[in-house]
Amino acid sequence: MIVEVAAVPRSIWFHPHKKFRSPDSNSVSIPRNRTQFPERIRIPPRNFSLQKFTTVRLASFSINAVAAASAVGNTEYAEEPATNVKFPTSLDLPGCSTSLSLIGTGFREKVFAIIGVKVYAAGLYLNPDILDNLGSWKGRSAAEIEEDSSLFDFIYQAPLEKTLQIVLVRDIDGKTFWDALDEAISPRIKSPNSIDKTALSTFRGVFQDRPLKKGTFIFLTWVDPSKMLVHIWTEEIPSAAEATIISENVTLSLFDVFFGRAPVSPTLKSSISNSLASFLK
Repeated sequence: MIVEVAAVPRSIWFHPHKKFRSPDSNSVSIPRNRTQFPERIRIPPRNFSLQKFTTVRLASFSINAVAAASAVGNTEYAEEPATNVKFPTSLDLPGCSTSLSLIGTGFREKVFAIIGVKVYAAGLYLNPDILDNLGSWKGRSAAEIEEDSSLFDFIYQAPLEKTLQIVLVRDIDGKTFWDALDEAISPRIKSPNSIDKTALSTFRGVFQDRPLKKGTFIFLTWVDPSKMLVHIWTEEIPSAAEATIISENVTLSLFDVFFGRAPVSPTLKSSISNSLASFLK
């Protein structure tokens, strides 16, 4: 059964970089080392409804199934095949205005002495309203979506929630986890200001001196382009975020770590690109 999801009409505001151009142009160039939002582009209100989802299967889940499960309140899961981690197709988190839909899954692998070791599985969830604004990429292939950063830039700039769920598949200490993140984030910020340094210190404090056991859930939620919530879940859903990261440079750099031109989990970005290409046929 195909379910149509509808929402209340509203205006959506995007806070673009100074070099942001309309997604209708051939390409969108958004430098990733610094983030500034000097102006706002307004998309006028329109009658809002997600188009009926055609059945779209990627790996072990479909966007159609995600929409249907969200609408009727069922809990369904999609399995990341390399790690066998199961992700709920619909996610509710404190601080989010609505249920988020699973778009793709993948895994992170580190190489030790030429041996690849899987560290965690990851899944990206989006506020369903974002999907309705991706018409400019209609007909693009998965390869085009993955290689052209414009769609991922557009998703990042949308002032609507997107969550990266990380599920550890081995024990790791918090310092090691943070050091790996910091090694990827910090080089992307060329000249960190006091806001960036405070945000990185807050982020670090969540993980320092904290053992992270296999099966721990880490949720990184971009509420808008300059604000990110951090939740860590071991046994039960947290009632509030453990930290709020306020820094345009830090939040963009983290997004770029996973969804930029050299993602730390190529399987995750590929999964998302395939899923969106099928949805946008």
